Amino acid sequence: MSAVNLYSEAEQLERKIQGACLDTRLALQPSFTKVIDRMRQQGVRVPSRLRRLDAALCEDAMEARFDNLPI
Repeated sequence: MSAVNLYSEAEQLERKIQGACLDTRLALQPSFTKVIDRMRQQGVRVPSRLRRLDAALCEDAMEARFDNLPI
């Protein structure tokens, strides 16, 4: 996949994620992270806003996993 295609896919997912409910954000997180990882592997510069969104999504996913643990 070309750099332009990866960037376009990341922006498309970004638009879906912004303003979405938590369940939708959690569902889209793996796809978004994979696109960001592919961008890095191909040497494509990942904009800071996409890096921040990926970090926030990963944090949401981790929190969701721990919310279900019994104390």
